[in-house]
Amino acid sequence: MIFPACEGMAVALLENMRVFARVVELGSLSAAGRNLRLSPAVVSHRLQNLEEHLNVRLLNRTTRQVSLTEAGRVFYEHCQEVLEAAERAESSVAAIGGAPAGSLRVTAPLGFGRRVLAPMVPRFRALHPLVDVRLRLSDHMLDLLREAADVAIRMAVLKDSSFVVRKVADLRRVLCAAPSYLEARGTPERPEDLLDHHCLLLRFPGTQQFQWTVQGPEGPMSLSVGGHFDADDGDVLTRWALDGQGVVLKPVWEVGEHLASGALRVVLPRFPPEPVSLAVLYPHRSLLPAKIRAFIDFFAENVRADLMAMSPDALL
Repeated sequence: MIFPACEGMAVALLENMRVFARVVELGSLSAAGRNLRLSPAVVSHRLQNLEEHLNVRLLNRTTRQVSLTEAGRVFYEHCQEVLEAAERAESSVAAIGGAPAGSLRVTAPLGFGRRVLAPMVPRFRALHPLVDVRLRLSDHMLDLLREAADVAIRMAVLKDSSFVVRKVADLRRVLCAAPSYLEARGTPERPEDLLDHHCLLLRFPGTQQFQWTVQGPEGPMSLSVGGHFDADDGDVLTRWALDGQGVVLKPVWEVGEHLASGALRVVLPRFPPEPVSLAVLYPHRSLLPAKIRAFIDFFAENVRADLMAMSPDALL
């Protein structure tokens, strides 16, 4: 028989261990708090409780960073084993019971997250009411391990990955600009003409968007484009394009309504950009939690129809 008080202590200890692990992995109490949606005060309190329970100091704290003590390094190694074992146990029970449950952390690009993923989440949870979904939206390429993400939605030219990749669809992309821009600057006739135009770039550390690849007369052709404006938010680039500030590279689903209304016009239609893959990434797991499997299956089954509803030409 498990007494309620003992059960509560065990749960609290496990949660304190999770907090401790995230502090170690992210390097600060504030970063761990943002990741876990806890205040720094709560994070500090949980760490203090853990150290009092173990009767040992685990972390050396300064105002800017934390570092592991010798005892902390030893405990962290065992802490990882315990947390992984707890997750495997939860997954096993969920698989038997058939009811996905728990907190699911999902990352996705900003525009896609706002317009496609966010409307899907309530529909997913209606089917799986025991799952709480935590979205982390950013056009930066987030580190899944650092963000402790369960699933990442990516729109990219896929490269080798240390994660499991499930490709969902190929997405068409177009180069486009506002009529006012084309009237003022002229319409590009060949891919090389882009070098003389203002190109609106999605740029942040690690991005490759300033290299645009189109289908040239003799195969793929990469161009090192430039312009007066760049941003780390794709929606900002669309706004600038609509305001006549330059040429933008966009997935068709994202600008379909503007192309249909004439607010944007396709540029170089005979030289389309290479498509990007819409894919789901998730860490390798010996036993995939039911909540992750359920979300991936739901996403793959529904997203194509959602994108086509936004723009019939969105997919290849």
